[in-house]
Amino acid sequence: MKFSEGMAAVEAVLFASGDPIETDKLAAAAEIEPETVIRIIDRLNDRYKEQGSALVIGKLGESWQMMTRPEYARYVKSALETRRQAPLTQAAMEVLAIVAYNQPVTRGFVEQVRGVDSSGVVKSLVERNLLEEHGRLEDVPGRPIAYRTTENFLRVFGLNSIGALPPIPNSTDQIDFDEYEEMMYDEQNGGSEG
Repeated sequence: MKFSEGMAAVEAVLFASGDPIETDKLAAAAEIEPETVIRIIDRLNDRYKEQGSALVIGKLGESWQMMTRPEYARYVKSALETRRQAPLTQAAMEVLAIVAYNQPVTRGFVEQVRGVDSSGVVKSLVERNLLEEHGRLEDVPGRPIAYRTTENFLRVFGLNSIGALPPIPNSTDQIDFDEYEEMMYDEQNGGSEG
């Protein structure tokens, strides 16, 4: 592998990880030697400095993490505050409903119900103090983290308690697609002839 490819691989892994990653794991992921990782990080930091980049790769014990330079902290903080105040997305509302009606639940349960990766949504809801960790499931392999709604969730949605959530409609309260089409057809054609 060319040195430039190794640089790109290390940079990509650090960027995608977000969390600190140990030198050996970084080397294995980038398919290079650990000594080369350190040379690459030095070269990347030099490049970032020459370009006046806001990024730096910092050493934390035996691990490395891509981070922003301290002088840009106020901009990052401002962006994160704006994000916290943004309205909830449809995905966020779905995750909140799943957790509220089934809590405590794991992220895996949420993903199984939604059918898509929900880690980013769960993380943003925790950051917004609408969800919180509620221990780990002891009887499940890997002991995954369980989540539940917070008191802030109750305040935001004007609830006194989780028991005040409206009931989930059962199958007799819902119509199927054929009934919906028939209803829409009748509406468009001035009612049914029946």
